Amino acid sequence: MAASLMFCQLGRRRNDRVFRERFSLHTMDDEEIRKRYRFRKENIGRLVTLLEPSLRHSTNRSHSLSTELQILIALRFYASGSFLQVLGDTTGVDKSTVSRIVLKVLQSLVSLAPRFIKWPADEELTSIKSEFFKLAGFPGVIGCIDGTHVRIQGPSENEPAFVNRKGYHSINVQAICDNAGKFTNIVARWPGSTHDSHIFNMSGIKQDIERNFRSINDGIILGDIGYACKPYLMTPYLRPSSQAEERFNTAHSKTRVAIERTFGWWKRRFHVLHSEIRMKPERVCTIIGACAVLHNLAIMYNEPPMDEDITVNGNIQGNYNGPEDGKNIRNYITQHYF
Repeated sequence: MAASLMFCQLGRRRNDRVFRERFSLHTMDDEEIRKRYRFRKENIGRLVTLLEPSLRHSTNRSHSLSTELQILIALRFYASGSFLQVLGDTTGVDKSTVSRIVLKVLQSLVSLAPRFIKWPADEELTSIKSEFFKLAGFPGVIGCIDGTHVRIQGPSENEPAFVNRKGYHSINVQAICDNAGKFTNIVARWPGSTHDSHIFNMSGIKQDIERNFRSINDGIILGDIGYACKPYLMTPYLRPSSQAEERFNTAHSKTRVAIERTFGWWKRRFHVLHSEIRMKPERVCTIIGACAVLHNLAIMYNEPPMDEDITVNGNIQGNYNGPEDGKNIRNYITQHYF
């Protein structure tokens, strides 16, 4: 009452709050929902159940955003890479609210990373080795490793470090995938100029693998020639000198393509990773982590890859020139399998 009187005295009329109409899944069929949000209606329901504890509002105000709506807004951002203002205009939510929602959902998803992005348990390794072996006859493979670049806007701090070998600003993301294309490890915190081998050498997963590796029966991972050849990390022969070494390289390439295909699926599904992200590097790293969690959930929920063609390339940042103490095991595999 007092506020109304004050507005009258100032000669202005107080405007009533206007709540714009918000979209709903009930107006779309399942295929349209999947194209817009990358998950079918049933699986969006699973995401709602999964994220409800961290996204639920503490109050029951009539105009607070539901958990479902928060997730849909965030999924649309990841799927399209649209500016937050555009996303707000199309969803009937203010830009500032969209920004808060995207951050809140990001944080909720990243908190689930230890649960959904994890190294395979011992009982899973036999199946993974078997499925990788079916691809090209390469034995003992439990994962494939590579790096991929996510383009970002040039940051105001330490800008030259983020310029990659192709001349644009990026975050260099290291990932390891299994035979199904699920991420079993991901590192998203290094600027684009950082070499793949340095990221691996500084990563916790390298220390874990080295500590637990006793023989090739424990499993090996495959990497390109940008990595050092280690007893647990097989790289191709740089200059093969026999038909057996040629066959090794061919099988290695046909198997290691799993990580390149995974990157293709990932970036097609979440187009925000395919375009320039105009946010600070720290926030971009969080987006990358959230999209990695969603990628693994999509595989768990049997969501098919997007229909676009997938471009596969080597993504090699030059040859590794350090010690290659995995040569003996590489030669053993070549002699006994190729």
